[in-house]
Amino acid sequence: MGKIAFVFPGQGAQKTGMGQDFYENSTRAREVFETASRLLGFSMEELCFEKNERLDQTEYTQAALVTVSAAILTECAVRGITPDMAAGLSLGEYGALLAADVMDFPDAVRVVRRRGILMQEAVPLGQGAMAAVLGLPAEKIEEVLTVYLREQIGEDGCVVIANDNCPGQVVISGRCADVEAVLPLLKEAGARRCVPLNVSGPFHSPLLAGAGEKLREVLEPVTIREPRIPYVANVHAEPVTSAAEVKEL
Repeated sequence: MGKIAFVFPGQGAQKTGMGQDFYENSTRAREVFETASRLLGFSMEELCFEKNERLDQTEYTQAALVTVSAAILTECAVRGITPDMAAGLSLGEYGALLAADVMDFPDAVRVVRRRGILMQEAVPLGQGAMAAVLGLPAEKIEEVLTVYLREQIGEDGCVVIANDNCPGQVVISGRCADVEAVLPLLKEAGARRCVPLNVSGPFHSPLLAGAGEKLREVLEPVTIREPRIPYVANVHAEPVTSAAEVKEL
């Protein structure tokens, strides 16, 4: 196996103008944007290149990021730059699926568009949040969250560890009020910084379990191929080499 890995970003990485240089300089990349616009019924170019509020809304963000990832991936392939392994953070796993030739782009962009809508419906805008906690071990964060939730007697609280990214950087997710309430507690416990993330929902939390079940139905008719290269899944952080695992993961 070679040494090239492609790693794709998740929500929070979006910004106005992303992918525009590829769109303007690559015929193949432009075709990816045009395909997304045609399939989804709105201008992907306008969404990605012009200042607007929709780009930070889950139901649009996901399709936009996967489109940009696919456009870049396509131009890389034209230039003979191909990965030996792929991975992606959260939503970025769909970019990894494209890199591994597990799924066709039309299917991927339709799935993530529906995925974004389901997630937005599960927790409406303004009700969920995420934050990165820097400089505090996951075990200590878990302890703080457990004590906080135990004290919310009679309250429907929800705040959990969502992403254990690396030593010293852990992301929490949950209801806005609960995330806001625990940040000063985490600072008191020794966190160096707590940084709210630019996302529109409480991703990777139990609040989205219902959206996951509905996504199962969306994925059911989608054709999944054997991975051309291994990709690393978010669920267990291990390489996936079999098509049979993909939909459940």
